[in-house]
Amino acid sequence: MTRVTLTRRQIFQAFKYAIYTLLTLNIFLFFFEESAAAQLQFDGGVGLSRIIEAYASTIDTLAWVVLLLMFELETSLLEDHHFTKRVVLTLQTMRIATYVFIVYSFYGYIANLTFFDGVAPLADVSDLCTLADHWTYASGLDEFVAITSENCAAFSSATAFYQLPGMSTVVDSTDLASNKMLAWVDVINSAVWLLIVLVLEIDVRLQEHDRYLGTALKASNASKVVMYLVLLLAAIYWGLKGDFVDFWDAFLWLVAFFFIELNVDEWRRESRATPT
Repeated sequence: MTRVTLTRRQIFQAFKYAIYTLLTLNIFLFFFEESAAAQLQFDGGVGLSRIIEAYASTIDTLAWVVLLLMFELETSLLEDHHFTKRVVLTLQTMRIATYVFIVYSFYGYIANLTFFDGVAPLADVSDLCTLADHWTYASGLDEFVAITSENCAAFSSATAFYQLPGMSTVVDSTDLASNKMLAWVDVINSAVWLLIVLVLEIDVRLQEHDRYLGTALKASNASKVVMYLVLLLAAIYWGLKGDFVDFWDAFLWLVAFFFIELNVDEWRRESRATPT
């Protein structure tokens, strides 16, 4: 019987691509989650102009997966002789399209945050059970549960409630504040990722010209330590709030970009070791 022995590098590569595969599956997780929420949030259907509000996380994750794979190609899989004019043009075109969707998704997170500006007190309702069988409760960000006579008492014991704009959905002051905070974390998380990818783009371009060293290297590493720490805190916050999908997605992205950072570092070391 032939015994197959895997090298450390093969195990490392297998683990890395397993992470990339899980991130790809997250696209579908977010789609199913946001589809269910969109049915309640957009009674008349999701028009093209509001699709980013309904599917911000899905579009964002899809765009980031494409960008991640492009970074993997540039920093690990492609050798210098592979970068023909056609390949470079293709990568640049895909990169521009990807960034358009990522910035568009960032706008979607801002739109979800400003959505709460239209929340208004619900008059003449002091008992949630009076809304049973006709209303839903915003138990989390983009999480709406139908209020029934069986579960109404479990949602909240408050005597004052707020209605989400354009929806037959209510929430008490505590959960409203929690949902707003989650929306803020989405915006901050998206903004920090934009900054990280900007720094990483600079790293890659500097490395292509053999200038990713000295002050540039130290400044890049210092800034990314701070930004990755912010992203880690966001992931921990989602975990504490019981939002498993966002926590799991954030954790996987941190691991994935750790691999990209290792790719860039290995690329830099190989370049420095190669005689000119």
